[in-house]
Amino acid sequence: MTLETHPRKLLVIIAEGALEKSLAEDAMRLGAQGWTASDVRGAGAHGERSASWDGDRNVELKIVATQAVAEAIARHVLDTYCRDYSVAMFLTDVAVLRPEKFR
Repeated sequence: MTLETHPRKLLVIIAEGALEKSLAEDAMRLGAQGWTASDVRGAGAHGERSASWDGDRNVELKIVATQAVAEAIARHVLDTYCRDYSVAMFLTDVAVLRPEKFR
């Protein structure tokens, strides 16, 4: 038996923790039906963020949505936050089992 799946996009945003509330609100306003956030640590071009104190915290936001919604959110983040904050983003294809949850 093969499961019926439906294509969607997974947008992952890794950003400074101070942006969590704004990013989540923006995502919902732009059409996401939900999001998942996790505190994360890592290193990259801007150095290491160890989350040893609240101001050094990074957050990872995961949003599963249609391509149009995911791209609208990504464009908004690029235009609004990437110039002044440390932000990394990527989009990938995913297959969902309950498409009504991810429009």
